Amino acid sequence: MAVESVPAGDGEHLLQEFLAAVHSAPPSHFPALIDRYAAQIGLRRVTVYLVDLQQRQLTPLAGGERLLVDDSSAGWSYRTLGLRVEESSAGPLIVWLPLIDGADRLGVVGMHVDALDGALLRRCRTLVAVLSMAITSQRRVSDQLVQRTRTDTMTLPAELVRSLLPPRTVGSARAVSTAVLEPAYELGGDAFDHALTESTLHAVILDAMGHNLASGLTTSIAMAGCRSARRMGADLPELVKTVDQVLADWLPEQYCTGIAARLDLLSGVLTWCNCGHPPPLLIRDHQVLDKALERPGEPPMGTPATLADTPRTVHREALEPGDRVLLYTDGVTEARTAGGGRFGLAGFTDSIIRATAAGELASEALRQLMHAILESRHEGLSDDATILLLEWRPPGTR
Repeated sequence: MAVESVPAGDGEHLLQEFLAAVHSAPPSHFPALIDRYAAQIGLRRVTVYLVDLQQRQLTPLAGGERLLVDDSSAGWSYRTLGLRVEESSAGPLIVWLPLIDGADRLGVVGMHVDALDGALLRRCRTLVAVLSMAITSQRRVSDQLVQRTRTDTMTLPAELVRSLLPPRTVGSARAVSTAVLEPAYELGGDAFDHALTESTLHAVILDAMGHNLASGLTTSIAMAGCRSARRMGADLPELVKTVDQVLADWLPEQYCTGIAARLDLLSGVLTWCNCGHPPPLLIRDHQVLDKALERPGEPPMGTPATLADTPRTVHREALEPGDRVLLYTDGVTEARTAGGGRFGLAGFTDSIIRATAAGELASEALRQLMHAILESRHEGLSDDATILLLEWRPPGTR
């Protein structure tokens, strides 16, 4: 028997009730609330899937069979951020929509319907938007949501760093920053941060010495120093000086390399300080511009030489619309393939260029690249591997 949709006015009233209920309920109650609302607006069944940390699997919020990101209609919706309508073996259609927090991909929602029209599709999209906000507001405080995104046991250093990381992707109409970090459950000293204001995209990549709890503490303190200085309006030299000082005060035996960068969203001017880190890479028109962003290096953050009065050097480069800037840690280029050779800078950049040339989202290009690195290894990574990609795309960019 077909499920009948409710009139528009009643649908709005039901949505108000659902909004009030879902924002006051714990995640364990979400499936029951969703089922109740779904039946009232003409949906047979709704299943929420969350992506795991390594973006390989989609796990139902209510428990059940997982779906593969690379081999399912649900995964296609996740990879492309697109609508997918699939015929199910039971008869009804399945409408797949991505679950998104701003620009960050959280998972997908599958909605079983007898027939799909414009009005019902709008209600499906509204339902997904509400669920996205509810899950985003709860995932920092809900162990259930955390557990649904994990497939392995996490080490203490990794737990420490993960607790401070921002969403994988942030973006606006003018720019996007997206990052991936492995090994997902055994992190040591790598981390990234990014944030948006009305005029600026801020990005930081960090790589602390070692691969233990002290490394995680170093990264965490460095990230906190970056955020504190940024939120007080500090310029880049002052931001790095803040990190130098807090590391010298609290962990004088530790240091970390890193890059702190800012992208002006209107002009496309990129500014950055490089503290002993591999130089950024500039990709333009599907080509790496050789040494375009290579500048003289400076000491890592927290080393005694940086505590003098001499400020850090700020580098500048005017980007062109569509340019992509890659920040990475040496664990990416030093990863070794099954044959014993290094993955290398060429393999790293070629993978990004191929994926973006094929029209993949920036976040999807990084996901595919990191999986390629991991799949080339038989014994895992010997060091943390982090990649952060900035893309400037002002209005009119192809």
